[in-house]
Amino acid sequence: MTAPLTAPMTRQDTAKRAAAAFALDRFVEPGMRLGLGSGSTSHWMVRLLAERVRGGLDVVGVATSAGTAELAREEGIRVLELDEVDGLDLTLDGADEIDPELRMIKGGGACLLWEKIVASASERMIAMVDESKTVATLGAFPLPIEVIRFGWRSTRRLVETVLAEADVDGRTISQRHLAGDPLLTDSGHYILDLGLGRIGDPEALERQLRRIPGVVETGLFLGIARAMVIGREDGTARLVEGP
Repeated sequence: MTAPLTAPMTRQDTAKRAAAAFALDRFVEPGMRLGLGSGSTSHWMVRLLAERVRGGLDVVGVATSAGTAELAREEGIRVLELDEVDGLDLTLDGADEIDPELRMIKGGGACLLWEKIVASASERMIAMVDESKTVATLGAFPLPIEVIRFGWRSTRRLVETVLAEADVDGRTISQRHLAGDPLLTDSGHYILDLGLGRIGDPEALERQLRRIPGVVETGLFLGIARAMVIGREDGTARLVEGP
């Protein structure tokens, strides 16, 4: 949960806010249909966007989670459902990890399915991160996968079979819980977190996991981000564009 803009900020908050502000200044234009990401950096973006909306900026947002939709409406941003718009111009969202090729792990907030749907409906997706999210190789952050509740233990066994042959350093699987109960996504699914340590071939792993019938989506976002904005703790930010 992101602190209010008036609250004292940590150094990481400063970096996240810097990334969000840079992305808004560089990429957002009047009249845009915007995908609004989820997570702490995205919530900074939503609050900063709301300041611009109150100043006269005319945009409409499509949220990647129920939580982001609620925040955006509270802040005065007009929010529509994705089916109410004819595509999106831009999505601004965070990442749990991002490598030099702009491959990402997302889903730490359990919003990966909606995030990927919204990003894929956009002409461009820009990742906003602080420096701690940039990595040489994906995998230190547990990879979330969203699975159907029906037969989820069977799905888990099939995931174990895939991981046994995958180019990874770890193979632990845990079901995500919230307040002692299995966490349910906004679509009513479970989350399995895969402790992999290192993912040697993200594209191959994505293909194999997506072939499992009970897997709805994975937290591997490959070939989706067009650029990333990296916020620094000194309040500056820099842009890294994709190949």
